[in-house]
Amino acid sequence: MIGSAHGMPRGTAGLHRFSVISNEEVAQGVYRFEISSDVARELAPGQFMNFEVPGDATHILRIPLSFSETDRATACTVIYYAAVGEGTRRLAQMLPCDASTVVGPCGTGWRLPVAGSERCLLVAGGIGLPPVVAAGRMLAAAGIPFDLIAGAQTEAKVVFRLLSEIEPLMADDARVLVTTDDGSYGIAGFATQAMDRLLSERGYGCIYTCGPQAMMGGVAHRSARAGIACQASLERMMGCAFGACGACNVALSAGGYASCCMDGPVFDAEEVAW
Repeated sequence: MIGSAHGMPRGTAGLHRFSVISNEEVAQGVYRFEISSDVARELAPGQFMNFEVPGDATHILRIPLSFSETDRATACTVIYYAAVGEGTRRLAQMLPCDASTVVGPCGTGWRLPVAGSERCLLVAGGIGLPPVVAAGRMLAAAGIPFDLIAGAQTEAKVVFRLLSEIEPLMADDARVLVTTDDGSYGIAGFATQAMDRLLSERGYGCIYTCGPQAMMGGVAHRSARAGIACQASLERMMGCAFGACGACNVALSAGGYASCCMDGPVFDAEEVAW
């Protein structure tokens, strides 16, 4: 297994009850979802959970969601998600004190850079920002400085709430670059273009990325050219989260396939066939 071979944290998933603390839209189509559940005491940054969303008995598949923050003492977890399909639209209708079940922790998460305390670069696109923020929290707890690039389609989809939650944990000289495809906020263009700028200005010990597949492929190729280790959190249709359904295969650069829900979602970028 890729995850166990490289020492990434792997969860032993179990079934947990959760109750909703809050569920509010914080950007266009993006919701901040805070829950209370014992699963918070087992989660590691970069792992995910599989949620049962009530409201439609015919919808038998759970919804996989990553998280940005968890508090083991209070058993609270914060999730940001985009309401883009039937399941997540029903999730957006859940109210405080509503309850359901969640399977977790699932998959393998981020790991600290081998190089130690050298500055890291976080590159996120769209709803890939929450797990990248979780990586930032992990780095901050270890005393490792990091810069952050957050890409979005438009200003309306920039999750400023999430950026405000991570910025206090960053060093005084940290760089935060926000890009929008249409130029309505921050830098006009893509997150990979902002990455080119920072790579020309600073050195990094490791790069963490999550977002659209094309963006992560660009991040992976740039990291490889610069000789910088890169971890990428991939998105697939993870219907079961136990590696049984075979729907979340990831093609590997060395040939063959891995399971995103078990070997990932976090992979060494060089191992993925982009």
